[in-house]
Amino acid sequence: MGQDQAETFDYIIVGGGTAGCVLANRLSASGSRTVLLLEAGRQARHPWITIPAGFSKLLTNPAYNWRFQTEPEEATGGRVIAVPRGKGLGGSTLINGMIYVRGQPQDFDHWAQAGCTGWGFEDVLPYFRRIEDYDGAADPLRARGGPLPITTVAERPVIAEAFIAAAQAAGFARNPDYNAASQDGFGYYQVNQRGGRRVSAADAYLTPARRRPNLSVRTDAHVLRLTLAEGRATGVEVRIGGEERRFAARGEVILAAGAAQTPQILELSGIGDPAILSAIGVPVRHAAPGVGANYIDHYCTRMNWRVKLPVTLNEATRGWRLALSVAQYAVLRRGILTLGTGLAHGFVRTRPGLEGPDIQYFFMHASYANAAERKLDLEPGMTVGVTQLRPQSRGTIHAASADPFAAPVIRPNFLATEEDRRAMVEGMKIARHIVEQAPMDPYRARELNPGPDCRTDADWLDFARRDGQTIYHICGTCRMGRDALAVTDPALRVRGLRGLRVADASVMPDIVSGNTQAAVFMIAEKAADLIRADAAG
Repeated sequence: MGQDQAETFDYIIVGGGTAGCVLANRLSASGSRTVLLLEAGRQARHPWITIPAGFSKLLTNPAYNWRFQTEPEEATGGRVIAVPRGKGLGGSTLINGMIYVRGQPQDFDHWAQAGCTGWGFEDVLPYFRRIEDYDGAADPLRARGGPLPITTVAERPVIAEAFIAAAQAAGFARNPDYNAASQDGFGYYQVNQRGGRRVSAADAYLTPARRRPNLSVRTDAHVLRLTLAEGRATGVEVRIGGEERRFAARGEVILAAGAAQTPQILELSGIGDPAILSAIGVPVRHAAPGVGANYIDHYCTRMNWRVKLPVTLNEATRGWRLALSVAQYAVLRRGILTLGTGLAHGFVRTRPGLEGPDIQYFFMHASYANAAERKLDLEPGMTVGVTQLRPQSRGTIHAASADPFAAPVIRPNFLATEEDRRAMVEGMKIARHIVEQAPMDPYRARELNPGPDCRTDADWLDFARRDGQTIYHICGTCRMGRDALAVTDPALRVRGLRGLRVADASVMPDIVSGNTQAAVFMIAEKAADLIRADAAG
Protein backbone atom coordinates (compact mmCIF):
# COMPACT_ATOMS: atom_id res chain seq x y z
CA MET A 1 0.00 0.00 0.00
CA GLY A 2 1.49 3.38 -0.90
CA GLN A 3 2.16 6.11 1.62
CA ASP A 4 -0.41 8.36 -0.12
CA GLN A 5 -3.10 5.79 0.69
CA ALA A 6 -2.27 5.73 4.37
CA GLU A 7 -4.63 7.22 6.94
CA THR A 8 -2.80 10.17 8.48
CA PHE A 9 -2.65 11.46 12.06
CA ASP A 10 -0.59 14.06 13.88
CA TYR A 11 0.58 11.53 16.48
CA ILE A 12 0.70 7.75 16.36
CA ILE A 13 1.15 6.02 19.72
CA VAL A 14 2.32 2.40 19.55
CA GLY A 15 1.12 0.49 22.60
CA GLY A 16 -2.02 0.96 24.67
CA GLY A 17 -0.48 0.12 28.04
CA THR A 18 0.29 2.41 30.95
CA ALA A 19 2.26 5.02 29.02
CA GLY A 20 0.11 4.77 25.90
CA CYS A 21 -3.10 5.52 27.81
CA VAL A 22 -1.54 8.57 29.46
CA LEU A 23 -0.20 9.87 26.14
CA ALA A 24 -3.50 9.31 24.33
CA ASN A 25 -5.30 11.39 26.94
CA ARG A 26 -2.80 14.24 27.18
CA LEU A 27 -1.98 14.58 23.47
CA SER A 28 -5.65 14.62 22.45
CA ALA A 29 -6.78 16.98 25.23
CA SER A 30 -6.53 20.21 23.24
CA GLY A 31 -8.66 18.85 20.41
CA SER A 32 -6.33 20.45 17.86
CA ARG A 33 -4.18 17.38 17.13
CA THR A 34 -5.33 14.03 15.79
CA VAL A 35 -4.07 11.03 17.75
CA LEU A 36 -4.06 7.33 16.88
CA LEU A 37 -3.51 4.75 19.64
CA LEU A 38 -2.57 1.25 18.43
CA GLU A 39 -2.85 -1.74 20.76
CA ALA A 40 -2.10 -5.34 19.84
CA GLY A 41 -4.45 -6.65 22.52
CA ARG A 42 -8.12 -6.05 23.05
CA GLN A 43 -10.52 -3.99 25.11
CA ALA A 44 -10.29 -5.28 28.69
CA ARG A 45 -13.60 -6.97 29.50
CA HIS A 46 -12.71 -9.94 31.69
CA PRO A 47 -14.59 -9.82 35.04
CA TRP A 48 -11.41 -10.66 37.01
CA ILE A 49 -9.68 -7.47 35.86
CA THR A 50 -11.59 -5.12 38.14
CA ILE A 51 -11.31 -7.45 41.16
CA PRO A 52 -7.88 -6.84 42.72
CA ALA A 53 -7.33 -10.47 43.71
CA GLY A 54 -8.11 -11.48 40.14
CA PHE A 55 -4.53 -10.84 39.06
CA SER A 56 -3.73 -14.46 39.93
CA LYS A 57 -6.33 -15.63 37.41
CA LEU A 58 -4.85 -13.51 34.62
CA LEU A 59 -1.13 -14.25 34.97
CA THR A 60 -1.42 -17.22 32.64
CA ASN A 61 -4.27 -15.93 30.44
CA PRO A 62 -2.89 -15.35 26.91
CA ALA A 63 -5.69 -12.93 26.12
CA TYR A 64 -4.29 -10.43 28.64
CA ASN A 65 -0.68 -11.55 29.06
CA TRP A 66 2.04 -11.90 26.44
CA ARG A 67 3.49 -14.70 28.59
CA PHE A 68 7.11 -13.99 27.71
CA GLN A 69 9.89 -16.08 29.24
CA THR A 70 13.59 -15.67 29.86
CA GLU A 71 16.22 -17.77 28.23
CA PRO A 72 17.62 -20.37 30.70
CA GLU A 73 20.79 -19.09 32.33
CA GLU A 74 23.34 -20.91 34.48
CA ALA A 75 23.31 -18.22 37.19
CA THR A 76 19.64 -18.97 37.93
CA GLY A 77 19.80 -22.73 37.78
CA GLY A 78 19.14 -23.10 34.06
CA ARG A 79 15.48 -22.28 34.65
CA VAL A 80 13.05 -20.58 32.29
CA ILE A 81 11.53 -17.69 34.27
CA ALA A 82 8.13 -16.21 33.44
CA VAL A 83 8.05 -12.56 32.38
CA PRO A 84 4.36 -11.52 32.32
CA ARG A 85 3.54 -8.45 30.23
CA GLY A 86 0.04 -7.01 30.10
CA LYS A 87 -1.84 -7.25 26.80
CA GLY A 88 -4.85 -5.05 26.06
CA LEU A 89 -5.86 -1.46 26.71
CA GLY A 90 -4.28 -0.71 30.07
CA GLY A 91 -1.31 -3.02 29.55
CA SER A 92 0.31 -4.37 32.68
CA THR A 93 -2.02 -2.32 34.89
CA LEU A 94 -4.67 -4.90 33.98
CA ILE A 95 -2.79 -7.77 35.62
CA ASN A 96 -0.24 -6.32 38.05
CA GLY A 97 -0.35 -6.16 41.84
CA MET A 98 -1.34 -2.43 41.76
CA ILE A 99 1.49 -1.52 44.16
CA TYR A 100 2.31 2.17 43.84
CA VAL A 101 5.90 3.15 44.71
CA ARG A 102 7.52 6.28 43.35
CA GLY A 103 11.06 5.29 44.27
CA GLN A 104 13.63 7.37 46.13
CA PRO A 105 14.40 11.01 45.22
CA GLN A 106 18.05 10.12 44.61
CA ASP A 107 16.99 7.65 41.90
CA PHE A 108 15.97 10.56 39.70
CA ASP A 109 18.80 12.82 40.82
CA HIS A 110 21.19 10.10 39.65
CA TRP A 111 19.44 10.10 36.26
CA ALA A 112 20.08 13.85 35.98
CA GLN A 113 23.69 13.54 37.16
CA ALA A 114 24.26 10.90 34.46
CA GLY A 115 23.31 13.43 31.78
CA CYS A 116 19.51 13.13 31.70
CA THR A 117 18.87 16.83 32.19
CA GLY A 118 15.38 17.61 33.43
CA TRP A 119 14.86 14.28 35.18
CA GLY A 120 16.02 15.12 38.70
CA PHE A 121 13.56 14.63 41.54
CA GLU A 122 12.51 18.27 41.68
CA ASP A 123 11.85 18.07 37.93
CA VAL A 124 9.69 14.95 38.08
CA LEU A 125 7.87 15.62 41.37
CA PRO A 126 5.22 17.83 39.69
CA TYR A 127 4.39 14.92 37.37
CA PHE A 128 4.06 12.46 40.24
CA ARG A 129 1.74 14.94 41.94
CA ARG A 130 -0.20 15.45 38.69
CA ILE A 131 -0.90 11.72 38.46
CA GLU A 132 -2.33 10.95 41.86
CA ASP A 133 -5.50 11.31 43.82
CA TYR A 134 -4.10 10.20 47.16
CA ASP A 135 -6.57 9.74 49.99
CA GLY A 136 -4.00 9.65 52.81
CA ALA A 137 -2.71 12.36 55.10
CA ALA A 138 -1.98 15.71 53.50
CA ASP A 139 1.67 16.20 52.63
CA PRO A 140 3.41 18.73 50.33
CA LEU A 141 4.94 15.82 48.41
CA ARG A 142 1.56 14.19 47.77
CA ALA A 143 -1.51 15.38 45.89
CA ARG A 144 -5.25 14.97 45.47
CA GLY A 145 -7.39 15.43 42.39
CA GLY A 146 -5.29 13.57 39.81
CA PRO A 147 -6.71 10.90 37.49
CA LEU A 148 -5.22 7.89 39.34
CA PRO A 149 -6.70 7.06 42.76
CA ILE A 150 -4.08 5.93 45.29
CA THR A 151 -5.10 4.39 48.60
CA THR A 152 -3.42 2.42 51.36
CA VAL A 153 -4.38 -1.26 51.55
CA ALA A 154 -7.50 -1.38 53.71
CA GLU A 155 -7.12 -4.89 55.14
CA ARG A 156 -5.31 -5.16 58.49
CA PRO A 157 -5.06 -8.88 59.38
CA VAL A 158 -3.58 -9.58 62.78
CA ILE A 159 -0.63 -11.47 61.32
CA ALA A 160 0.35 -8.44 59.20
CA GLU A 161 0.27 -6.23 62.28
CA ALA A 162 2.46 -8.80 64.00
CA PHE A 163 4.94 -8.69 61.13
CA ILE A 164 5.18 -4.89 61.31
CA ALA A 165 5.58 -5.11 65.10
CA ALA A 166 8.34 -7.70 64.60
CA ALA A 167 10.16 -5.30 62.27
CA GLN A 168 9.92 -2.63 64.95
CA ALA A 169 11.25 -5.07 67.52
CA ALA A 170 14.20 -5.68 65.19
CA GLY A 171 14.94 -1.95 65.20
CA PHE A 172 13.12 -0.67 62.10
CA ALA A 173 10.65 2.21 62.05
CA ARG A 174 6.98 2.09 61.16
CA ASN A 175 6.39 4.26 58.09
CA PRO A 176 2.82 5.14 57.04
CA ASP A 177 3.85 6.76 53.73
CA TYR A 178 6.94 5.53 51.90
CA ASN A 179 6.08 7.88 49.01
CA ALA A 180 6.59 10.96 51.21
CA ALA A 181 9.81 12.22 52.83
CA SER A 182 11.43 8.86 53.61
CA GLN A 183 11.14 5.38 52.16
CA ASP A 184 12.72 3.60 55.15
CA GLY A 185 10.54 1.43 57.35
CA PHE A 186 7.52 -0.86 57.42
CA GLY A 187 3.78 -0.45 56.95
CA TYR A 188 1.05 -1.16 54.40
CA TYR A 189 1.34 -0.81 50.64
CA GLN A 190 -0.38 1.86 48.57
CA VAL A 191 -2.34 0.69 45.54
CA ASN A 192 -4.25 2.14 42.60
CA GLN A 193 -7.76 1.23 43.64
CA ARG A 194 -11.05 2.99 44.23
CA GLY A 195 -13.87 1.47 46.25
CA GLY A 196 -12.15 -1.91 46.38
CA ARG A 197 -11.74 -2.12 42.60
CA ARG A 198 -8.63 -2.01 40.42
CA VAL A 199 -8.18 1.23 38.50
CA SER A 200 -6.06 0.57 35.42
CA ALA A 201 -4.33 3.13 33.22
CA ALA A 202 -7.20 2.67 30.77
CA ASP A 203 -9.76 3.43 33.47
CA ALA A 204 -7.92 6.50 34.74
CA TYR A 205 -6.72 8.04 31.48
CA LEU A 206 -8.12 6.45 28.34
CA THR A 207 -11.80 5.99 29.16
CA PRO A 208 -12.33 9.72 29.92
CA ALA A 209 -10.78 10.60 26.53
CA ARG A 210 -12.47 8.01 24.30
CA ARG A 211 -15.31 10.33 23.21
CA ARG A 212 -12.94 12.95 21.78
CA PRO A 213 -13.38 13.05 17.99
CA ASN A 214 -9.64 13.64 17.46
CA LEU A 215 -8.67 10.39 19.26
CA SER A 216 -8.83 7.07 17.40
CA VAL A 217 -8.16 3.77 19.19
CA ARG A 218 -7.51 0.58 17.24
CA THR A 219 -7.23 -2.74 19.04
CA ASP A 220 -6.05 -6.09 17.68
CA ALA A 221 -3.47 -3.90 15.90
CA HIS A 222 -0.05 -5.58 15.87
CA VAL A 223 2.63 -3.17 14.69
CA LEU A 224 4.93 -4.88 12.20
CA ARG A 225 7.48 -2.11 11.71
CA LEU A 226 8.00 1.64 11.50
CA THR A 227 8.25 3.36 8.13
CA LEU A 228 11.24 5.65 7.60
CA ALA A 229 12.15 8.18 4.93
CA GLU A 230 15.10 10.60 4.76
CA GLY A 231 16.04 10.20 8.41
CA ARG A 232 12.50 10.55 9.72
CA ALA A 233 9.86 8.18 11.10
CA THR A 234 6.89 8.65 8.81
CA GLY A 235 4.43 6.11 10.16
CA VAL A 236 3.79 2.45 10.95
CA GLU A 237 2.78 -0.74 9.19
CA VAL A 238 0.22 -2.72 11.18
CA ARG A 239 -1.74 -5.94 10.94
CA ILE A 240 -5.33 -5.44 12.08
CA GLY A 241 -7.64 -8.44 12.00
CA GLY A 242 -5.51 -10.24 9.43
CA GLU A 243 -5.20 -7.22 7.12
CA GLU A 244 -2.04 -5.16 6.72
CA ARG A 245 -2.58 -1.42 7.03
CA ARG A 246 -0.34 1.62 6.96
CA PHE A 247 -0.77 4.77 9.02
CA ALA A 248 1.19 7.99 8.48
CA ALA A 249 2.30 10.53 11.08
CA ARG A 250 2.44 14.25 10.31
CA GLY A 251 4.10 14.93 13.64
CA GLU A 252 5.59 12.03 15.60
CA VAL A 253 5.48 8.30 16.14
CA ILE A 254 5.73 7.54 19.86
CA LEU A 255 6.76 4.06 20.95
CA ALA A 256 5.10 3.06 24.22
CA ALA A 257 5.11 -0.71 23.78
CA GLY A 258 7.15 -1.40 26.91
CA ALA A 259 10.70 -2.48 27.63
CA ALA A 260 10.27 -5.87 25.92
CA GLN A 261 8.51 -4.86 22.72
CA THR A 262 9.76 -1.33 22.06
CA PRO A 263 13.32 -2.52 21.31
CA GLN A 264 11.88 -5.39 19.29
CA ILE A 265 9.83 -2.99 17.11
CA LEU A 266 12.87 -0.78 16.60
CA GLU A 267 14.96 -3.75 15.49
CA LEU A 268 12.25 -5.05 13.16
CA SER A 269 12.31 -1.57 11.60
CA GLY A 270 16.06 -1.68 11.01
CA ILE A 271 16.96 0.51 14.00
CA GLY A 272 19.48 -1.09 16.33
CA ASP A 273 22.86 -2.72 16.67
CA PRO A 274 24.01 -3.66 13.15
CA ALA A 275 25.32 -7.01 14.41
CA ILE A 276 21.94 -7.90 15.93
CA LEU A 277 20.07 -6.75 12.83
CA SER A 278 22.34 -8.80 10.59
CA ALA A 279 21.78 -11.89 12.75
CA ILE A 280 17.99 -11.65 12.35
CA GLY A 281 18.09 -10.74 8.68
CA VAL A 282 16.85 -7.14 8.91
CA PRO A 283 18.60 -4.45 6.81
CA VAL A 284 20.14 -1.61 8.81
CA ARG A 285 18.18 1.61 8.39
CA HIS A 286 19.68 3.44 11.36
CA ALA A 287 22.54 2.19 13.54
CA ALA A 288 21.70 2.44 17.26
CA PRO A 289 23.86 -0.07 19.16
CA GLY A 290 22.17 0.55 22.52
CA VAL A 291 18.77 -0.80 21.42
CA GLY A 292 17.89 -3.85 23.54
CA ALA A 293 20.88 -3.45 25.86
CA ASN A 294 20.81 -2.27 29.50
CA TYR A 295 17.89 -4.55 30.45
CA ILE A 296 17.30 -4.16 34.20
CA ASP A 297 14.78 -5.94 36.42
CA HIS A 298 14.06 -6.67 40.06
CA TYR A 299 14.93 -10.23 41.07
CA CYS A 300 12.96 -11.57 44.02
CA THR A 301 13.21 -14.57 46.31
CA ARG A 302 10.24 -15.76 48.34
CA MET A 303 10.89 -16.98 51.86
CA ASN A 304 7.94 -18.70 53.49
CA TRP A 305 6.86 -20.17 56.78
CA ARG A 306 4.20 -22.52 58.01
CA VAL A 307 1.75 -20.68 60.29
CA LYS A 308 0.25 -22.13 63.50
CA LEU A 309 -3.19 -20.53 63.26
CA PRO A 310 -5.82 -20.48 60.48
CA VAL A 311 -5.38 -16.75 59.79
CA THR A 312 -3.93 -16.85 56.26
CA LEU A 313 -5.20 -16.72 52.72
CA ASN A 314 -4.31 -20.37 52.15
CA GLU A 315 -7.37 -21.53 54.05
CA ALA A 316 -9.46 -18.35 53.55
CA THR A 317 -9.62 -18.91 49.79
CA ARG A 318 -11.33 -22.31 49.97
CA GLY A 319 -14.76 -23.67 50.83
CA TRP A 320 -17.19 -21.73 52.95
CA ARG A 321 -14.60 -19.08 53.86
CA LEU A 322 -14.17 -18.18 50.20
CA ALA A 323 -17.94 -18.03 49.71
CA LEU A 324 -18.19 -15.65 52.66
CA SER A 325 -15.40 -13.48 51.23
CA VAL A 326 -17.10 -13.32 47.84
CA ALA A 327 -20.33 -12.19 49.50
CA GLN A 328 -18.44 -9.59 51.55
CA TYR A 329 -16.79 -8.20 48.43
CA ALA A 330 -20.04 -8.16 46.46
CA VAL A 331 -21.85 -6.17 49.15
CA LEU A 332 -19.12 -4.03 50.73
CA ARG A 333 -16.16 -4.11 48.31
CA ARG A 334 -14.03 -5.14 51.28
CA GLY A 335 -12.15 -8.23 52.35
CA ILE A 336 -9.51 -10.47 50.86
CA LEU A 337 -10.63 -9.96 47.25
CA THR A 338 -9.30 -6.38 47.49
CA LEU A 339 -5.75 -7.68 47.97
CA GLY A 340 -3.11 -7.75 45.27
CA THR A 341 0.45 -9.03 45.44
CA GLY A 342 1.57 -7.14 48.53
CA LEU A 343 0.03 -6.42 51.91
CA ALA A 344 2.76 -5.08 54.19
CA HIS A 345 5.90 -3.40 52.93
CA GLY A 346 9.42 -3.01 54.21
CA PHE A 347 12.32 -0.91 52.93
CA VAL A 348 15.67 -1.47 54.66
CA ARG A 349 19.38 -0.73 54.29
CA THR A 350 21.62 -3.78 54.44
CA ARG A 351 24.72 -1.84 55.52
CA PRO A 352 25.70 1.60 56.86
CA GLY A 353 26.59 4.38 54.47
CA LEU A 354 23.89 3.78 51.87
CA GLU A 355 21.93 6.78 50.53
CA GLY A 356 18.66 4.91 50.99
CA PRO A 357 17.16 1.45 51.36
CA ASP A 358 18.57 -1.22 49.04
CA ILE A 359 16.10 -4.01 49.89
CA GLN A 360 12.30 -4.12 49.59
CA TYR A 361 10.03 -6.65 51.31
CA PHE A 362 6.59 -7.88 50.33
CA PHE A 363 4.76 -9.56 53.21
CA MET A 364 1.70 -11.63 52.40
CA HIS A 365 -0.23 -13.93 54.73
CA ALA A 366 -0.12 -16.67 52.10
CA SER A 367 2.39 -19.22 50.84
CA TYR A 368 2.58 -20.62 47.38
CA ALA A 369 2.87 -24.19 46.19
CA ASN A 370 3.79 -22.59 42.84
CA ALA A 371 4.92 -18.97 43.14
CA ALA A 372 5.03 -18.31 39.39
CA GLU A 373 1.38 -19.34 39.00
CA ARG A 374 0.22 -18.11 42.45
CA LYS A 375 -1.13 -21.53 43.51
CA LEU A 376 -1.58 -21.47 47.28
CA ASP A 377 -0.55 -24.12 49.79
CA LEU A 378 -3.29 -26.11 51.50
CA GLU A 379 -2.02 -25.44 55.05
CA PRO A 380 -1.68 -21.96 56.65
CA GLY A 381 1.44 -20.09 55.53
CA MET A 382 3.07 -16.69 55.06
CA THR A 383 5.63 -15.30 52.63
CA VAL A 384 8.21 -12.53 52.66
CA GLY A 385 9.36 -11.56 49.18
CA VAL A 386 12.88 -10.11 49.15
CA THR A 387 14.15 -7.95 46.28
CA GLN A 388 17.23 -5.82 45.74
CA LEU A 389 16.17 -2.31 44.81
CA ARG A 390 19.09 -1.16 42.65
CA PRO A 391 20.65 -4.16 40.88
CA GLN A 392 23.86 -3.58 38.97
CA SER A 393 23.44 -6.59 36.66
CA ARG A 394 22.46 -5.83 33.08
CA GLY A 395 20.88 -8.08 30.49
CA THR A 396 19.48 -7.78 26.97
CA ILE A 397 16.15 -8.03 25.12
CA HIS A 398 16.31 -8.45 21.35
CA ALA A 399 14.11 -9.54 18.48
CA ALA A 400 14.44 -13.29 17.93
CA SER A 401 14.00 -13.04 14.16
CA ALA A 402 12.45 -10.88 11.48
CA ASP A 403 9.06 -12.35 12.40
CA PRO A 404 7.08 -9.62 14.20
CA PHE A 405 4.94 -12.25 15.92
CA ALA A 406 7.86 -14.12 17.51
CA ALA A 407 8.48 -13.42 21.20
CA PRO A 408 11.62 -11.38 21.96
CA VAL A 409 14.69 -13.11 23.38
CA ILE A 410 15.06 -12.10 27.05
CA ARG A 411 18.41 -12.65 28.80
CA PRO A 412 18.27 -10.99 32.23
CA ASN A 413 21.75 -11.90 33.53
CA PHE A 414 20.52 -11.85 37.14
CA LEU A 415 23.00 -11.95 40.05
CA ALA A 416 25.92 -11.15 37.77
CA THR A 417 27.70 -8.79 40.18
CA GLU A 418 29.10 -9.27 43.65
CA GLU A 419 27.03 -6.37 45.01
CA ASP A 420 23.80 -7.92 43.73
CA ARG A 421 24.65 -11.24 45.34
CA ARG A 422 25.69 -9.60 48.62
CA ALA A 423 22.57 -7.45 48.87
CA MET A 424 20.21 -10.36 48.19
CA VAL A 425 21.90 -12.56 50.79
CA GLU A 426 21.87 -9.82 53.46
CA GLY A 427 18.26 -8.95 52.66
CA MET A 428 17.17 -12.54 53.23
CA LYS A 429 19.10 -12.75 56.50
CA ILE A 430 17.34 -9.61 57.77
CA ALA A 431 13.95 -11.03 56.75
CA ARG A 432 14.60 -14.18 58.79
CA HIS A 433 15.74 -12.06 61.75
CA ILE A 434 12.50 -10.05 61.64
CA VAL A 435 10.26 -13.12 61.51
CA GLU A 436 12.15 -14.60 64.48
CA GLN A 437 11.14 -11.66 66.71
CA ALA A 438 8.71 -12.16 69.60
CA PRO A 439 5.61 -10.56 67.98
CA MET A 440 5.61 -13.40 65.43
CA ASP A 441 5.80 -16.17 68.07
CA PRO A 442 2.02 -16.83 68.12
CA TYR A 443 2.02 -17.35 64.34
CA ARG A 444 5.40 -18.70 63.25
CA ALA A 445 5.52 -22.52 63.17
CA ARG A 446 8.62 -23.29 61.09
CA GLU A 447 10.54 -21.91 58.17
CA LEU A 448 9.79 -23.78 54.95
CA ASN A 449 12.00 -22.01 52.41
CA PRO A 450 14.92 -21.81 52.40
CA GLY A 451 14.60 -23.73 55.67
CA PRO A 452 16.67 -23.97 58.87
CA ASP A 453 19.56 -25.75 57.15
CA CYS A 454 20.30 -22.59 55.18
CA ARG A 455 23.04 -20.94 57.25
CA THR A 456 26.07 -19.92 55.20
CA ASP A 457 26.25 -17.18 52.56
CA ALA A 458 26.76 -19.94 50.00
CA ASP A 459 23.51 -21.59 51.15
CA TRP A 460 21.60 -18.33 50.85
CA LEU A 461 22.99 -17.62 47.39
CA ASP A 462 22.19 -21.13 46.22
CA PHE A 463 18.59 -20.63 47.36
CA ALA A 464 18.41 -17.30 45.50
CA ARG A 465 19.67 -18.91 42.31
CA ARG A 466 17.20 -21.81 42.57
CA ASP A 467 14.14 -19.91 43.81
CA GLY A 468 14.22 -16.35 42.48
CA GLN A 469 11.81 -14.89 39.95
CA THR A 470 11.55 -11.57 38.20
CA ILE A 471 8.86 -9.37 39.70
CA TYR A 472 8.08 -7.94 36.28
CA HIS A 473 9.78 -4.54 36.52
CA ILE A 474 11.59 -4.71 33.19
CA CYS A 475 13.13 -1.44 32.04
CA GLY A 476 16.15 0.26 30.51
CA THR A 477 16.30 -1.33 27.04
CA CYS A 478 16.15 2.00 25.15
CA ARG A 479 17.73 4.17 27.77
CA MET A 480 17.95 7.92 27.54
CA GLY A 481 21.24 9.77 27.89
CA ARG A 482 23.92 11.65 25.99
CA ASP A 483 26.55 8.97 25.35
CA ALA A 484 27.00 6.85 22.23
CA LEU A 485 24.94 3.92 23.56
CA ALA A 486 21.97 6.03 24.66
CA VAL A 487 18.98 5.30 22.42
CA THR A 488 17.09 8.51 23.19
CA ASP A 489 18.13 11.95 24.29
CA PRO A 490 16.72 13.43 27.55
CA ALA A 491 13.70 14.69 25.56
CA LEU A 492 13.05 11.00 24.68
CA ARG A 493 13.72 11.56 20.95
CA VAL A 494 15.48 8.64 19.27
CA ARG A 495 18.97 9.93 18.62
CA GLY A 496 19.75 10.53 14.95
CA LEU A 497 16.16 10.27 13.73
CA ARG A 498 13.39 12.84 13.50
CA GLY A 499 9.76 12.28 14.34
CA LEU A 500 10.37 9.29 16.63
CA ARG A 501 10.20 9.18 20.40
CA VAL A 502 10.16 6.49 23.08
CA ALA A 503 8.04 7.02 26.20
CA ASP A 504 7.85 3.95 28.41
CA ALA A 505 9.93 2.00 30.95
CA SER A 506 12.59 1.26 28.35
CA VAL A 507 13.97 4.83 28.58
CA MET A 508 14.98 4.50 32.24
CA PRO A 509 18.78 4.76 32.49
CA ASP A 510 18.58 2.91 35.80
CA ILE A 511 15.78 1.19 37.65
CA VAL A 512 13.85 3.01 40.37
CA SER A 513 13.87 1.82 43.97
CA GLY A 514 10.54 0.01 44.02
CA ASN A 515 7.70 -1.12 41.78
CA THR A 516 8.00 0.64 38.44
CA GLN A 517 4.41 1.49 37.43
CA ALA A 518 4.41 4.89 39.16
CA ALA A 519 7.58 5.91 37.32
CA VAL A 520 6.05 4.84 33.99
CA PHE A 521 3.00 7.03 34.62
CA MET A 522 5.39 9.88 35.41
CA ILE A 523 7.52 9.32 32.29
CA ALA A 524 4.42 9.41 30.09
CA GLU A 525 3.09 12.57 31.71
CA LYS A 526 6.43 14.31 31.20
CA ALA A 527 6.73 12.95 27.66
CA ALA A 528 3.38 14.49 26.75
CA ASP A 529 4.64 17.89 27.88
CA LEU A 530 7.89 17.47 25.93
CA ILE A 531 5.98 16.52 22.78
CA ARG A 532 3.55 19.42 23.07
CA ALA A 533 6.40 21.85 23.75
CA ASP A 534 8.22 20.73 20.60
CA ALA A 535 5.03 21.07 18.57
CA ALA A 536 4.40 24.55 19.91
CA GLY A 537 7.99 25.55 19.18
